[in-house]
Amino acid sequence: MGDVANSSIEFHPKPQQQREAPHAGGFGCTLAELRSLMELRGAEALQKVQETYGDVGGLCRRLKTSPTEACGNVSAGAEDEGEAEAGWIEGAAILLSVICVVLVTAFNDWSKEKQFRGLQSRIEQEQKFTVIRNGQLLQVPVAALVVGDIAQVKYGDLLPADGVLIQGNDLKIDESSLTGESDHVRKSADKDPMLLSGTHVMEGSGRMVVTAVGVNSQTGIIFTLLGAGGEEEEKKDKKGKQQDGAMESSQTKAKKQDGAVAMEMQPLKSAEGGEMEERERKKANVPKKEKSVLQGKLTKLAVQIGKAGLVMSAITVIILVLYFVIETFVVDGRAWLAECTPVYVQYFVKFFIIGVTVLVVAVPEGLPLAVTISLAYSVKKMMRDNNLVRHLDACETMGNATAICSDKTGTLTTNRMTVVQSYLGDTHYKEVPAPSALTPKILDLLVHAISINSAYTTKILPPEKEGALPRQVGNKTECALLGFVLDLKQDFQPVREQIPEDKLYKVYTFNSVRKSMSTVIRMPDSGFRLFSKGASEILLKKCTNILNSNGELRSFRPRDRDDMVKKIIEPMACDGLRTICIAYRDFSAAQEPDWDNENEVVGDLTCIAVVGIEDPVRPEVPEAIRKCQRAGITVRMVTGDNINTARAIAAKCGIIQPGEDFLCLEGKEFNRRIRNEKGEIEQERLDKVWPKLRVLARSSPTDKHTLVKGIIDSSTGEQRQVVAVTGDGTNDGPALKKADVGFAMGIAGTDVAKEASDIILTDDNFTSIVKAVMWGRNVYDSISKFLQFQLTVNVVAVIVAFTGACITQDSPLKAVQMLWVNLIMDTFASLALATEPPTESLLLRKPYGRDKPLISRTMMKNILGHAVYQLTIIFTLLFVGELFFDIDSGRNAPLHSPPSEHYTIIFNTFVMMQLFNEINARKIHGERNVFHGIFGNPIFCTIVLGTFAIQIVIVQFGGKPFSCSPLSTEQWLWCLFVGVGELVWGQVIATIPTSQLKCLKEAGHGPGKDEMTDEELAEGEEEIDHAERELRRGQILWFRGLNRIQTQIRVVKAFRSSLYEGLEKPESKTSIHNFMATPEFLINDYTHNIPLIDDTDVDENEERLRAPPPPSPNQNNNAIDSGVYLTTRGTKSATSSVFSSGPASPLHSVETSL
Repeated sequence: MGDVANSSIEFHPKPQQQREAPHAGGFGCTLAELRSLMELRGAEALQKVQETYGDVGGLCRRLKTSPTEACGNVSAGAEDEGEAEAGWIEGAAILLSVICVVLVTAFNDWSKEKQFRGLQSRIEQEQKFTVIRNGQLLQVPVAALVVGDIAQVKYGDLLPADGVLIQGNDLKIDESSLTGESDHVRKSADKDPMLLSGTHVMEGSGRMVVTAVGVNSQTGIIFTLLGAGGEEEEKKDKKGKQQDGAMESSQTKAKKQDGAVAMEMQPLKSAEGGEMEERERKKANVPKKEKSVLQGKLTKLAVQIGKAGLVMSAITVIILVLYFVIETFVVDGRAWLAECTPVYVQYFVKFFIIGVTVLVVAVPEGLPLAVTISLAYSVKKMMRDNNLVRHLDACETMGNATAICSDKTGTLTTNRMTVVQSYLGDTHYKEVPAPSALTPKILDLLVHAISINSAYTTKILPPEKEGALPRQVGNKTECALLGFVLDLKQDFQPVREQIPEDKLYKVYTFNSVRKSMSTVIRMPDSGFRLFSKGASEILLKKCTNILNSNGELRSFRPRDRDDMVKKIIEPMACDGLRTICIAYRDFSAAQEPDWDNENEVVGDLTCIAVVGIEDPVRPEVPEAIRKCQRAGITVRMVTGDNINTARAIAAKCGIIQPGEDFLCLEGKEFNRRIRNEKGEIEQERLDKVWPKLRVLARSSPTDKHTLVKGIIDSSTGEQRQVVAVTGDGTNDGPALKKADVGFAMGIAGTDVAKEASDIILTDDNFTSIVKAVMWGRNVYDSISKFLQFQLTVNVVAVIVAFTGACITQDSPLKAVQMLWVNLIMDTFASLALATEPPTESLLLRKPYGRDKPLISRTMMKNILGHAVYQLTIIFTLLFVGELFFDIDSGRNAPLHSPPSEHYTIIFNTFVMMQLFNEINARKIHGERNVFHGIFGNPIFCTIVLGTFAIQIVIVQFGGKPFSCSPLSTEQWLWCLFVGVGELVWGQVIATIPTSQLKCLKEAGHGPGKDEMTDEELAEGEEEIDHAERELRRGQILWFRGLNRIQTQIRVVKAFRSSLYEGLEKPESKTSIHNFMATPEFLINDYTHNIPLIDDTDVDENEERLRAPPPPSPNQNNNAIDSGVYLTTRGTKSATSSVFSSGPASPLHSVETSL
């Protein structure tokens, strides 16, 4: 939103004000006062202004400004940031692959970031606002607005700051970006003077005094929530105070005021593009989003494979060295001669290289690249499906989504009020009637009544883009009626040109009391005609006639009206429609009425039509929601609309089905159910509500955030829910940020929403979310396919290299050959398998969930089954191949002998088997037809043929570098024959039922709850630093002192350990020295006295929190009494969560003498 920098204001030449002064910056009111004022609405706000300041003029005087002259000099500033990444692994060839991975990823991120930077900078430069300074009208950049400025607001403006209206002319504001409500709010100095940043001026003009900018404006506060900044900390401070009120000190007050001043000085760029500030805050405070599910599983799997490979290679080297040493010096009884040393060293180097070969073979270097390629390809393709992915892992997380919380307006519906039913000439039409079905008289009256009796500023313009819908400008209800005219193949523009606005005789504008609008025109015969439109229940009472099917008048009695309400209006209302009555009345020239007597004029009307308007459900949405439900995803609607409309739309979409057990709640009722007597949210209560909740109506932004957070934090199901959220308004920012995947609307979305999101829907359509789910699942399957292929290669190659080396002192597969197989082939294979297009069948299964292993038992069966076939072939060739092909044996060749045909055949056969196994790897769920849809993926076909061609070149012309010797045609055909055998063997494996193989284990589970990576541990330590910073100063000193002593003791211990080994038992924790020497020192996060930056932990252990902390015998120790417990942690649990969830162990015996 167009939010602005909170700037320091130099009103007075006097030196810098004391920070403790009650009114910051020399104003007559404090920051807190203004913030609380801006949170009020309507009459409440007006009352507060009158009580506190007398009137808006009084407020202006307090802000050292005048409604006409305005204010003085201004200054502001901003900063920037950058990021980098790198990686390093063994060997030049491997280094190349790493560079590839890094470059591909970096290029992806850079190109996406560039689009957004361009958007942000454009917004920042373009946005200016009109203010009055020193009596002059000035256009200033929104970043230069300050509190006390008098700003001019007019139709079409996006308000960049909060303010109080001084004077307004028929001002109407669209607050939907903040409240989600589509109806415009009328503002006036005497009824509702509060203007909020991020809202649009839809009608009228006025002047306002700016009362809050930057992080203190309404949009800024939402930004603060996004960065989990000041708001959360203040709440925590309050909670801390409730728990030990007695310990409030002047220091904390001073600190809070420091905070307030710091906040005030903090620049925030235009908030639609206010990412710098937000990023700075994010960097400072918020731990990163947890790793995506797939990343977690892959990291774990890669580490396991790496460890296994390392062990295998070490064993290989040891065996080779021992074998050589024993055979040479023990069996043959040779002595170590000095002149033979270089030869022996060469042998040892050769053994070491074989060890490296085994390691290279074991570790799947292609894996990170496969993931990156798969995601990058999916992201590119998703762009065509109207998903602009901002964070790569969001694409894969979406495949695991179990819940979607969607907005109603614009996502499930078209965000265009439309006439969907009508009652014309005694007929109830369920859709727009054909013009020929209506008599010319009714049609003409209807067109005139709608065209003339609506604001001339409301119009329907041709679409901006080809294929888009026409643009609606002005009042949404009137746009619906004008759209109805166009649907009837008529045009309203000629009517308006014939009777321009200044020819209108009298207009009774719409207001909340009248609930109708009427316009009088003079007829050619000097008579008058009044057109009226309004809420049907009010206008029908004033109708005495109605037009029948021939366009003639017939009387309309109260009985007829009741009949009409029952048969027409109530059914429309049940469908969630808003009903509007259109009527007219003729006055003869002789009987001109008293135009000021409105009740008499607007009476005795003739009803032309009753229309039902709604924001219709997008035609493709019900099917999309059905697909989601079939795929095991629960769709919930969260809207600011009223409960009846929401329920009707939910039923039309298929979110709620008749006969199901579901809940439709309003925001107030939702809050009543989930909060305890103190007004705190309890997870237990929330767990009773959310599983059945399908519609949350009249919800505030906070309700949406609470719901999303509650579902994510819930532990009721077998596994944690993965939640996707859609949002378009600034108010949706916090919920989008909190969700696992946030979808922002590309067309209707504000920039705050886009900034907080992971994926942007460029067409604002719910069906695009379903496509995202399909792509997400496809990514997951692609990675699994690649893993199945890659691990078969690795298992076979490791065993061949290991046994070959141990039996023949030489690996049949050389290091360079293995790099070709592992890096190049696998990279291409990952590209081939990752580019399989998604199919609808992906939506027929439930989400995999966070704990489902990457390698299922079916995949394990395939991997081991194919490994058996390949090993049998290779060992047969290794030990009896030379006899079969009648060639020289390659075994036990001397040190620098040329490449042998024997080993070239083994290498070639190995590659051929991998090539055909790549086709097998296309199916991972036990399907028989591995060729299904293969020609639908040209990339796959190209890569398989390309790899085959390169293999021919390597074998025939590779020579010494590749340790290859050219082969004859017959030898080639045998290699091919064995390769094709892979496909036949694949069918044999598919015949074996997986359920019978109980011995098979799955692999690649997600990281467990108690396991954390070093990175996360480091993050946790950083979090402790933040927590420490928030502690009272006395506690910090105490804590630091203790830490210093602990470090010193550890140093002393290190020196003493060799002398006193075995004398001290580390279990005895009676003395402070022993206590602190062994374990590390941690804070246990049980009470709210340590305000952590992120609010996610606040409500977790609510029950345990309420139990009083264990009494501490040592009353001099303020850290213990205020709830900072110290827990011990042995080296074994070094990977357990930083904020240990074990039972707290208060430190009872810390001598105060310390």
